Amino acid sequence: MKDQVDFAEHLLLKTYNRYQVVFDHGDGIKLYDTEGNEYLDFFAGIAVQGLGYNYKGLNKALKEQADKLWHISNYFYNEPVIVAGQKLLEISDMEKVFFTNSGTEAIEGAVKIAKKYGTKTGGRYEIIAMEGSFHGRSLGALSVTGNEHYREDFYPLIPGIKFAKYNDLESVKNLVTDKTCAIILETIQGEGGIHPATKEFLEGIKKLTDEKDLILILDEIQCGMGRSGNFFAWQEYGIKPDVMTVAKALGNGVPIGAFLTAGKASDVLKPGDHGSTYGGNPLVCAVASKVLDIFKEDSIIENVRVVGKYLREKLDELARSYQSINEVRGKGLLLGVEFDKPVADIIKSALTDERLVLINAGSNVLRFIPPLIISKSDVDDALCRLKRVLEKI
Repeated sequence: MKDQVDFAEHLLLKTYNRYQVVFDHGDGIKLYDTEGNEYLDFFAGIAVQGLGYNYKGLNKALKEQADKLWHISNYFYNEPVIVAGQKLLEISDMEKVFFTNSGTEAIEGAVKIAKKYGTKTGGRYEIIAMEGSFHGRSLGALSVTGNEHYREDFYPLIPGIKFAKYNDLESVKNLVTDKTCAIILETIQGEGGIHPATKEFLEGIKKLTDEKDLILILDEIQCGMGRSGNFFAWQEYGIKPDVMTVAKALGNGVPIGAFLTAGKASDVLKPGDHGSTYGGNPLVCAVASKVLDIFKEDSIIENVRVVGKYLREKLDELARSYQSINEVRGKGLLLGVEFDKPVADIIKSALTDERLVLINAGSNVLRFIPPLIISKSDVDDALCRLKRVLEKI
């Protein structure tokens, strides 16, 4: 495995500080490296593997479509995109959908809707985003990402972007001008440290966007697709956006995302305004369609609610046992444990010593985003491993 890692270091552009593990395959919520070692996965490919690995029926759906048709231009229709689109609109109560290849591309489409809507309604172009947010790495998505470290080497970015404080309605109101066209935020901030929006904040944002005729964009790329305990996190609040972005668990590993529209946002883009060579291709849409079926047939969201509650209880117990833990926060199976120091050593030790796969959310927050199919016994297993790590560090 070390030889493979060393060779890869010469081949791959170093935009990631990768861990010294080469994974070979997965099954359920377990991963296996090229030497046959078994790992407990509480990372899920950054919330992508909602159904884990080798889920019954999902591989079959991909293989059957692979034997029929992988790609056809968006100048034509294909059956999987129609079926997947219908299912996605049904669970979200949105009106229109555009399929992309990633969450970042979904953000790009959402921002274009906001910009064009602003142009057509009085030459407005300013967008209010949130401090601590993360929306992607392309120049458009980066422009609305509220982390200066990510942006600083890539200026100039899209002009007219302002950053308000998350969960501070007055901070948002103070930034609204007659040039504002949209507000964008994550319903639950992920990379920024696992911060759910308060009900008062989201209700206030919705009222503000309605009063000022702004486009409300909710980024559900990480917190959507069941992870919060609802299909989409905003459904718990009863706050429907004008545009919603989704990706990650929608395809359970195949590259697919989407932006969905409702109301005034649904007739903004016209032929020629936006496109995607691969977006909505039959192969990925067949998989996404099956994922959506499985969510309903196998009561995945109910499992998130039950096991997510159990995981939260166990993490709260852990926090009471260690003075170095400041807070536990989040919803469903998107939970964060904030320490009083960086968690990099915890993550590394968990991986190498206990074969527990974890990730951070900011330097001091340990993020728990396991496959949505985990059981209470899996939680117990993970916490036992984590406790052994914390005893060492």
